[in-house]
Amino acid sequence: MIARHQQILTDMLTLPTAPFVERYVLDYLERFCAKRPALTTRSDRHGNLLVSLRRGRRTQSAPITLAAHLDHPGFVAERMTGNGVLGAAWRGGVLADYFPGGRVRFFVDGRWVRGRIKTVHKVKGEPSRVERVEVTVAEPIPRGTPGMWDLPDPRVRGRRIGARACDDLAGAAGMLCALDALCRRRGAVAIDCLFTRAEEIGFIGAIAACRSGLLARNARVIAVECSSELPGAKMGQGPILRVGDSATVFSATLTATCRNVADALGRSNRSFRYQRKLMDGGACETTAYRAYGRESTGICLALGNYHNMNRRTGKIASEYIDLDDFDLLVRWFIALATTGTPSRKDASTTLRQRIDANYRRLKRYL
Repeated sequence: MIARHQQILTDMLTLPTAPFVERYVLDYLERFCAKRPALTTRSDRHGNLLVSLRRGRRTQSAPITLAAHLDHPGFVAERMTGNGVLGAAWRGGVLADYFPGGRVRFFVDGRWVRGRIKTVHKVKGEPSRVERVEVTVAEPIPRGTPGMWDLPDPRVRGRRIGARACDDLAGAAGMLCALDALCRRRGAVAIDCLFTRAEEIGFIGAIAACRSGLLARNARVIAVECSSELPGAKMGQGPILRVGDSATVFSATLTATCRNVADALGRSNRSFRYQRKLMDGGACETTAYRAYGRESTGICLALGNYHNMNRRTGKIASEYIDLDDFDLLVRWFIALATTGTPSRKDASTTLRQRIDANYRRLKRYL
């Protein structure tokens, strides 16, 4: 991996975030773009950010849009209740059994303030879901401060990197690394990168981007995720082209386009590898984009300790991904932006041509 790309990944995985409190990540993105004049940015009134790179003439009907969310399940400070106790909302999907006595941290004025969960309040009628907590803290925490599990900054062990939040800061970091590489290259390129908010509580940012018009109606969207490692979708075997999630099946044509680009990469460089799987461990933003009429599919990285839940120990732990998978993901994004991605019709024609060739070869046996 290029050293500056590993630094971008490490920077992103260090940032505090929670649903609706993504300001520190957005600040990082704005600084990143400001250093690269070739990039243009546009936001909607909901705080979603669209970053675009255009250079040279393109023949495709609409550029690929990579999309990643900037939040991770976390806490949001509400109010101090006296005796060093903070009331905080919980936002995201972590089972209630992981909360009692848990160690947490809140990001205040550029530093972390640690605490421990004292009381857990569950969602009425849903004993596995947490609504809010009370946390003992050493000093007052301002309202609206983001909180996360008290886990270490990013650590590299072998070919894996662990962090408080890989989902989906690693996906967003992969998009930034691709933009960084593309800005340094010559030649034609066309790519959009959409960074959304509040995915963890129902794709709120993605829906807002569709409704606000920030995401064009003819956009072809590849949602970028970190998705829980599943049997047959193993970490270290390359990034994963998703054919669907637990809610929907993705666009066949756009999925085929991603596959064609990946296959071409593999033919030109044997070190490139990828997987193609149904990742039905949960739903992702692709489902929202499809519901709002956008052609969409997904690419993800296999993730360990999904949402910080170590199922083996039953305790909170760092998420982790494979660094080789991440590097290959960036290379895939670069290829999607530079290879003259075919139109919807072209991708369908390629598939039809392959099928027809096989038919002509074997039809005499009918």
